[in-house]
Amino acid sequence: MDRFEKLRPVGGLEQYSTARHQIGFYLNVAVAATYELPDPFTLPIKDYVYRACAVLIAEHPVLSAIPAGEDTQKPYFVRLPQIDLDRVVSFHQRRTSFKAGDDEPGPDHDLQVLIEDEHNKAFSVPNAYWRLCILSDSECERQFTAIYVFHHALGDGGSGKAFHKSFLRALNTAEEHETKALIESPKIPLLPNIESLHPMPLSFLFLAKKLIQAKVYSHRDPGLWTAGQIQNPTKTCTRLLSFSKSVVTSLRDRCRQEYTTITAVLQTVIARSIFAHIPGTYSSLACTGALSCRRWLPDVITDDVMGVFVQDFEETYSRSATSAESSFPWEEARRSRQTIEATLNRKGKDAGPNLLRYVNDYQQELCLSKLGQDRDKTFEVSNVGVVHSESGPEEPAIKGMVFSQCASVIGNALEFSVITGGDGCCVISVSWQEGVVEESLVEGVIASVRDELRLLAGCK
Repeated sequence: MDRFEKLRPVGGLEQYSTARHQIGFYLNVAVAATYELPDPFTLPIKDYVYRACAVLIAEHPVLSAIPAGEDTQKPYFVRLPQIDLDRVVSFHQRRTSFKAGDDEPGPDHDLQVLIEDEHNKAFSVPNAYWRLCILSDSECERQFTAIYVFHHALGDGGSGKAFHKSFLRALNTAEEHETKALIESPKIPLLPNIESLHPMPLSFLFLAKKLIQAKVYSHRDPGLWTAGQIQNPTKTCTRLLSFSKSVVTSLRDRCRQEYTTITAVLQTVIARSIFAHIPGTYSSLACTGALSCRRWLPDVITDDVMGVFVQDFEETYSRSATSAESSFPWEEARRSRQTIEATLNRKGKDAGPNLLRYVNDYQQELCLSKLGQDRDKTFEVSNVGVVHSESGPEEPAIKGMVFSQCASVIGNALEFSVITGGDGCCVISVSWQEGVVEESLVEGVIASVRDELRLLAGCK
């Protein structure tokens, strides 16, 4: 590692991911996009993929950066001198043909299996800390799915969107470049970490509350369900749930009529679905949401750059308020929207990542010390929104997309990651740790979520 160019220290929020990765508690994030190439694109798909990757590596310095010293309390980024695409990019063939853009998308089993497999693979020095898996279809030669898998210290969910937006632009100029496997790394600096861009303030009351909970006493609701205790090793299980453009459009219209949002409704629907499949003795659930901080950071941090610029927020749901069988509790969805808006209005104040400055040993304090304990959160909903694909008839286009996370050993029992692709279809990726949640329970929750969202959208 000493022979590589040293870039900058790993920031606090980035170090949360390097620490978890180093001990196998959280391995990676994945964002997939299905591309359609127009008829004039006659080269093999590999040529277009390699040429687009070369453009992206030149534009985004984080793609040639890896964290060094993950096992220490002072990790830092170094730059690989070059990226070998033969080691980064892999090619896979679909077993079952899948047509992107169908109005009623069925389960994409091949993609689900590949994403789950990738979620269980860590990164290692001196290889790049990202991979690109290309899933091709022999019956649709001009269509392929590109799965960008990356270390969470390199980027957040929004960075996965940025990767594919850049990849789409690069495909449009691919004819201008030659196909090379060895790509020289750019001599440009990494973007600064979030701690150097934002004061990340903490109020006295918020800090005092968190210190008391951490050091003195933390009350746990006896009716809270959070599945199995924190355990290691981890194996991620993944399921994909898809909704057509017509369902998504109808659901969005219904949310507007009820003065709420799709994310708030998703949280409420998931809570109702979990309550329906756990014993009635459990009366509460704890939800974590993820929000992009880019909107209040300096102009250099746009939606088109890659980095870790995200924070969390918390919400709770009670069985009594959410589980009415006669009608959907829109008041709960409106309450959830208010929580999200209140978090946005604080513009990064009193957020969970702001407390990381007080951590001395990330691996021990945040991870290893919690083994064998009850987790404090039930489920996470992370919705990275919509990726618009405004392509002409003679240009490559993005169709369906998937955003997915590996299971988190110390995190929520269930992870729901949401994205809407250029075809208007929404996909929810559900991840959990084997041995923490029963597969039958997850399948039941997924079925309930699917049925209720379709019902709210006016579909049978």
